[in-house]
Amino acid sequence: MILNMSRVLERKIAEADTYQDWKDAAIAYDERSGAQKWKQNERSRRYDYAAIRRRLEVLQVMRRSNDDHGLLFTLNEGIHGNLGGMGSSSLYQRAKFGTKQLVLDYTNEVTSALEYLAKPKTKGVSTAEKADFFHRAHLCFGQSALMFSGSGTFLFFHVGVFKALWEQNLIPDVISGASGGALIAAVAGSRAPEDLGDIFKPEFLEFEDDIKSIIRNLSPGKRRNLRKQDLIRIIERIIPDITFEEAYQRSGLKINISITPAETHQKSRLLNAVTSPNVMLREAVLASCCIPGVFPPVSLAAKNVHGERVPYLPSRKWVDGSLSEDLPMKRLSRLYGVNHFIVSQTNPLALPFITSEKRKQGVWNTVSRTALGTMKDWGLAAAHLLQRPISKDAYVNKLIDGYISLVSQTYTGDINILPSNRFLSPTKILAARNSEEVMALLAEGERQTWPLIERIRIQTQISRTLNRLVDELDNKMLKGKRAAHPKRVSPVRQNKADKLKVVNT
Repeated sequence: MILNMSRVLERKIAEADTYQDWKDAAIAYDERSGAQKWKQNERSRRYDYAAIRRRLEVLQVMRRSNDDHGLLFTLNEGIHGNLGGMGSSSLYQRAKFGTKQLVLDYTNEVTSALEYLAKPKTKGVSTAEKADFFHRAHLCFGQSALMFSGSGTFLFFHVGVFKALWEQNLIPDVISGASGGALIAAVAGSRAPEDLGDIFKPEFLEFEDDIKSIIRNLSPGKRRNLRKQDLIRIIERIIPDITFEEAYQRSGLKINISITPAETHQKSRLLNAVTSPNVMLREAVLASCCIPGVFPPVSLAAKNVHGERVPYLPSRKWVDGSLSEDLPMKRLSRLYGVNHFIVSQTNPLALPFITSEKRKQGVWNTVSRTALGTMKDWGLAAAHLLQRPISKDAYVNKLIDGYISLVSQTYTGDINILPSNRFLSPTKILAARNSEEVMALLAEGERQTWPLIERIRIQTQISRTLNRLVDELDNKMLKGKRAAHPKRVSPVRQNKADKLKVVNT
């Protein structure tokens, strides 16, 4: 009977049409399987429960005794996201929904303490002291980024991932995209928050005819420019003609687009409102989507000091961003202090070789990781050895450079959202998708995200709280009172302000 009920619940989980249906079935399954008791029992070798329990009790004592300075000191001493290993992926593999109740209790207590300290009525703590603490905590704790990989027309999976997170109000402020992923990042980052729901409508996602036209023109010669015109039509229909800075002012999202230089000896770029605020968003996405051999390299455009459209780095041309930086983690870390990466990965060249978890246990996983690592190292060594004798052959040398770039990259983050089928055919990366296929990919992205929603919610709760409180305190410091609708601060100015705060502290 128990076995039959477990199978019924598993079927409900697999066939859920909404996140709420999935959640209800997952919680019921945890009750039936004993995972709910596991969550209530804080003891486990998967994390340092004793250290977390001690720290939780100290925070609770400070709150009950109204010791505001003691609370501030305790939080200031060590607020970070992986206390006692509480960020470990293994803590989210035992149950279908959530993790140890102790982890949730500690996260809620820290969040409540931060909310309390930010209130004007806090005794004996000045606004300057609060600002100093919250900026320091924000810098130390870091923040999350949502990353969309290269994808071609598998990009509709990314749309499903974004929809699932958007419905739960879990979209990070920082988003990156490469190739097809750049299209989704730009669509999200060029709209006001209240307009984001429009991008999930079937009529918005239909550009089957343009993709079919690209496929019909897949032959050498001048037809590459025809394919480019089809791609431009897609981009112009769904992305407004604005700069990165203007996109930030609209959405409040810090979007980042990876592009690769078409010329040798040049470096890849990560375009955003910090490093390239006046670059036009459409041209950046076009460059990131230009698969070599399918589309010709493109130039970028920008607005000059008079607001006029002008060429940007006119001597340079750019191609597919996923060739050099599918997931630009190091650059996001430098620019925004990101230290937690949520990855939607649909790159057909990478998927067969990765798993959803970085350190999945088991003999087979260990052997396969070791074998793949050895193959990767030998392949890179062979490519570097071949470069010198054939350096005069520009075409072959470019192919080897591309191989080295692809193999050298990291394709996973802290939380990885992958399609259920890990063997997406690279030959179908430009396949035309009818309405049914588009919605099926979108639904697949949602379903693959649902099991990770609670983990994302818990692991980003403190950083989301800090982001909001820092913005509110900054507005109070600047205006002398809390503004109902504060004007967005340019990421360029914000970064300068953050650096000054770090120096002052």
